[in-house]
Amino acid sequence: MIGLNHYLIVAGLLFAIGLIGVIRRRNLLMLFFATEIMLNAANVAFAATSHYYNDLSGQMFAFFIIAIAASEVAIGLGLLILLYKKQGTLDLDDLATMKG
Repeated sequence: MIGLNHYLIVAGLLFAIGLIGVIRRRNLLMLFFATEIMLNAANVAFAATSHYYNDLSGQMFAFFIIAIAASEVAIGLGLLILLYKKQGTLDLDDLATMKG
């Protein structure tokens, strides 16, 4: 039987994968993907504990995180497209030396 510990281990592994992606941060698009993985790990943890304690507050909190993540992706991708048109690259090392 799958218990709360199993879900929390999966959430921890997902969060670790996302954290490694944020630390490596070679490409701006991959940085957004890593952030999304970290937010989904938090959602898994909230939903699992909510189901374990028979309380809907964790599931509602996960729903709000999904809504915030969707708006973050929409705004972030718009900025990425604008940045790529202007600079021609999404490499963070090239973007670190921004010129006026």
